[in-house]
Formats: sequence, structure tokens, C-alpha cells
Amino acid sequence: MDPRSSERESSGYVALVRGNRNFKYLWYGQIVSLFGDWFNLIASATLVASLTGSGLAVGGLFVVRMLAPFLISPLAGVAADRYNRKKLLILTDVVRAVVVLGFILVRSAELLWFLYAVTAIQFAMHGVFYPTRNAILPDLVSSRELGTANAITGTTWSVMLAMGAAAGGLVAGGWGVYPAFIIDSATFILSAYFIARIRYEPERRDTHDKSLRTALSDYVEGLRYLAHNLKTLAVVLHKASLTLFVVGALEVIQVTLARDFFVIGEGGGISLGILYAVIGVGSGVGPIAARHFTGDRERPLQIAIFFAYVTMGVGLIIISTLASFGTVLIGTLIRSMGGGTLWIFSTQLLLQKLPEKIRGRVFSTEYAFLTLAMATGAGLAGWALDQVTTVIPDLLRLMSFLIWLPGLLWGGFLAKTLFRRTD
Repeated sequence: MDPRSSERESSGYVALVRGNRNFKYLWYGQIVSLFGDWFNLIASATLVASLTGSGLAVGGLFVVRMLAPFLISPLAGVAADRYNRKKLLILTDVVRAVVVLGFILVRSAELLWFLYAVTAIQFAMHGVFYPTRNAILPDLVSSRELGTANAITGTTWSVMLAMGAAAGGLVAGGWGVYPAFIIDSATFILSAYFIARIRYEPERRDTHDKSLRTALSDYVEGLRYLAHNLKTLAVVLHKASLTLFVVGALEVIQVTLARDFFVIGEGGGISLGILYAVIGVGSGVGPIAARHFTGDRERPLQIAIFFAYVTMGVGLIIISTLASFGTVLIGTLIRSMGGGTLWIFSTQLLLQKLPEKIRGRVFSTEYAFLTLAMATGAGLAGWALDQVTTVIPDLLRLMSFLIWLPGLLWGGFLAKTLFRRTD
């Protein structure tokens, strides 16, 4: 039976989880998988820092985490559109469960290359999992439930950011990093178990030609779709704008703020944890509050994205004052509310508009853009901070200006389409 065939009376959050068995298990898998991801982030970064004492080595870890999904994205998108999405999700979970155990073997700086290799494989699989999970979501819920499902998915990321990073820090600090990798592996197995319980029978796809050449040709078809649908391309680029001008750089800046400016705990570890927790809260509250006014209507969602850009710029200006840690937290909360709204609403627009047969390739292209942009933003910010840390206020003000540029372009697009409608 097609899970979209019956419309439910309520599309509320609790009603969706209780009433839609397929979404419930997809969501359960996301919860445990994200929890493990944050465990892994804290543990792997701590391991690299303790073995090498090198900031460059830690930076290299983040570059590998960002670029591996970018490199795999052409094949990932084709796989998500060509093969059974449920089986693909299970496969990537199982592979990651095995691969992350490789971190346990890294006991000296001489094996740093192996840690990077394991990280590359892990996040290449993540680069397959992310677009496939987005592509399967409209297959599991009705059109009426889609907005609610997307909001739950986005908010779950925010909650697990706050909880998983904190728990990962406690485990790594109390028991050492290696138990954290074992826990991470177990979360992938549990995620695979939940996804396996989804009842999903996709339409049969023609996969007689499985050559690499055909796969790349299929991916180019996805790029061609975006080239002929510039409105969709603009939506795809929203997350890349966010990661290039804000998120990538803030990953680096926040570490410096916690370590050198507002030090709470050893090395500012508690300060950094608080910053991440506030980001989790803001990116969860922002889209939920905004959706109260927009619903899942296309035009209000588009307008909300414009105001999300404005909100991010305001938050960055507040952070740039560095008046106190409390001021930085307020600015961080405002900035992350805007960022969370942009992230969730741009995904919602794509979920509502993309044809089923092209969905995986478009989401993988979006992920490729955002990971490359994040690596670029982090690299440029790291270079700037290596010159002098006092550049942080100026850098934050520059970021606020830069993030308003795509916001103004989007606002101009909205105004143009509005005038067209009133002609």
C-alpha cells in the first residue's frame, strides 16, 4: 500500500510520529545516528589534538569531513534515484558502523593518515545517506504531513547537536575517546535496525546499465534540470550561502572565542559547549516559531527565508561587539534562529517541488555545494585568524555584510516575481 494514499486528519508533530509508522522509524534512526555523529566529532577531534598537538592537524580533520561528501556527491545522487532508497540507507549505516571502529586502531601520530582515511570513508557514506534520507521522506509521508515531517527532522538535528556534543564531551573526558567510537558504531547499527522496519516498496527503476559512465550521465541530467529551473537552483544555493559566509567561519571563530576570550573550563571547553548548545536551541526554535506563521505555503516560506538572512546578519553584528559572553550568546541565539529557518525552509521548498525521479540528484548537488562552501569558509577564517586573533570583530562584521548579499538577491527575486503576478 502506498503510504501517501491516505490523508490523516491531523498533521501535528505528535500525531505524525504516532500515526505514521514509516516516518517514526526513519526519525528514530535519525536520532541515534545524529547522537553518534556528535560523539564521533568530539572524540576524533580530541584524539587528533592529543596525538599531534597541532591545530593544522585538527583543521585537516574538518577539511576531510567536509570534502569527502563533496567528492562522492555525483555518485550519491545517482544511487539515491536509481536504487532502493531504504536499502541504501541501511547499507550506509552498516558500512559506517564497521568503519568507525577503525578509529580504535589509531594510537600514535604516525597513524594520523589512517584516521583521515577512516574519516573520509565515514563521511563519504554520510554524503550518500543525507540526500537519500531527504529523497525518501516524501515517499513515506503524505503531502499534508510533509512540512511537519521536515520540521521534526530539522529540529531533531538541533536537539541532538546540543545533547550529543555534550554527552560526547563527557564520555571522552571521563572514559577516554575510544569508548566513544564504540558507542558511535552501535548507534549506526541501531539506526539500520530502525530503518529496516520501514515498509517501503518503491517503483521499479531501469538499472540495466550500471556503468560509471551512465552514472555520471545521470548526474549531469540532474545538473541540467537545475540549469533549466533557475528558481530551484536559487533554493539549492541557500545552504551554500549559509555555510560559506557564516557556518564554516564560525566553526573556527567559536573555538578561538572559547579558548582565548571567554574561557570557562579547561581550554574553554565548557564555553564551547555552551555555544554549541545555544546554536542547537536557536536552530530548533527559529523554524518552529516561523512555521507558525508560514505553514507550508510556498510564498510565505520564501519570504521567511529573506528575513532569515536579515536575522543572521543582525545576530553576527551583536556577536561582533564581544561585549560579554552573555552578549555573544544572545547574538549566537539570534544568528542560529535565522540559520535554522533558512535551512529547514529551503529543504521544505525542494521537498514540495522536486519530481520524484530527480530528487536524489538535486539533494546530493545541494550537499556538494554546501560542503565545499563550508570548507572554503572555514579555511579562509582559519587563515585570517592565523594572522591575528584581534581581527575577529572585523571578520564578524564582514560576515554580516556578506550574508546580506545573497539575502538582497533573494529579496530582489521575490519582488520581481511579485510584480509579475500583479501585472
